[in-house]
Parts: sequence; C-alpha cells; structure tokens
Amino acid sequence: MAKVCAIFGGSRGIGKAVAQLLAWKGYRLAIIARNLEVAQTTVNHLGAGHMALSCDVAMEQDVQNTFEEVEKNLGHVNYLVNAAGVNRDGLLLRTTSEDMVSQINTNLLGTMLTCKAAVRRMLQQQGGAIVNIGSIVGLKGNSGQSVYSASKAGLVGFSRSLAKEVARKKIRVNVVAPGFVHTEMTAHLKEDQLKKTIPLGRFGEPDEVAQAVVFLLESPYITGHILVVDGGLQLLI
Repeated sequence: MAKVCAIFGGSRGIGKAVAQLLAWKGYRLAIIARNLEVAQTTVNHLGAGHMALSCDVAMEQDVQNTFEEVEKNLGHVNYLVNAAGVNRDGLLLRTTSEDMVSQINTNLLGTMLTCKAAVRRMLQQQGGAIVNIGSIVGLKGNSGQSVYSASKAGLVGFSRSLAKEVARKKIRVNVVAPGFVHTEMTAHLKEDQLKKTIPLGRFGEPDEVAQAVVFLLESPYITGHILVVDGGLQLLI
C-alpha cells in the first residue's frame, strides 16, 4: 500500500523540509498551503507522484474538500503532518483581538480540523500517524509571545488527548516542539545574541527538525509524545 502523507504548511520552512525527506523515502505527498503557487513550486522540486493544494485550515469545509481531493488523486491518507503556523509577536496589551484569533485559528483550530478529517479516514483504514508541529514556547512560555505560546500549549493538550482517544484504533499522535530554527518566522530575530542562550550554540536547521518528524511518523510504538528539538534551550529557560 502506498504511503500517502498530507502536509499542511508544506510549502516552506519545516514543512518543506519534511516534504523533501518523505519524498526521498518514497512517500506520495500532498503539499497544502494557503498560497497554491508556492505549494506547486515545492511540488515541482519533489519529483513525480505528488500534488499541491490550497486550503484555509480554519475553514472545516475547506479542509474536508482538501482531503477528498488528496484521496481522489493519491489514495488513502495514512500520514498527516501539521506544520502550518503563524506568529504575531507582541506584548498582550498591544495585541489586537484580530491577531489573537488569527494565531489561534491557524495554530490550534486548524490542526484540530485537519486531525478530525484525517482520523475519520484513518479509522476506516485501521491505522495511521499524525505529527503536529508545536514549539518550545508552548512548553516554557516566552515574554512577547503569550498568544502564540497559548496556541502551541493548547496543541500539546489536544494532541495528547487525541492520542488517548485513538490509540486502540492503531492511530498514533505525536508533537515535535522546535526551538529556534532557520525559517522565515525567525529571520527577523537577532541570531548572534540568541544563540548564546542555546547550549549547542546555534539555531537549528529545518532538515534537523524534519528528521524528528519522520522518526515519529515511522515509530510504531510511540504515541502521545512531545519531542523537543531545540539544541538544549529547554535546559535554560
């Protein structure tokens, strides 16, 4: 049976690195992003047997339609990676309700909706694996990121609860929680200062996080786990 993986947020950053590694390992991939053109560009570099789709993860019908398209073109979805995420740094008193809703919709609600759609299909296949991309700040918190931290902390509680719900159906749910990684989301940060706070002394690379994601996707006896990939940052904050 073909290994089919839907990667939400798969057109750039960590999601793109996951896609590249899974394509190399022979998976058939659906690269899903808001921007179809960017998703298609990613697919064009992966080789044959993959597809690009546009989706607003906060819209349940949009998510349902996306899964139907994937199944129609690639087959049953065995694996799901949720790498779509947004961040609006700022102190809580300076954060608008619109920015709060935007982060929660994409980072938490969107993951809930994609997992709901995937689990419904995985139940029919009697098995599957899901990896949600969290963040170290969802475990430790960070000044200026209270809303983002809350959305990622919620992701941990959701994923562990879902893991309990579906384990007997042979569906595994895990979380990878990265620290500072070279992506568009961290491009504005003062790296020279921040890397001094990381025991390994540097930012991570997307492909290093991707290795952790694929490890959890393929590990048959791990579920409900939070795998931190942060260069040791958790030891100091």
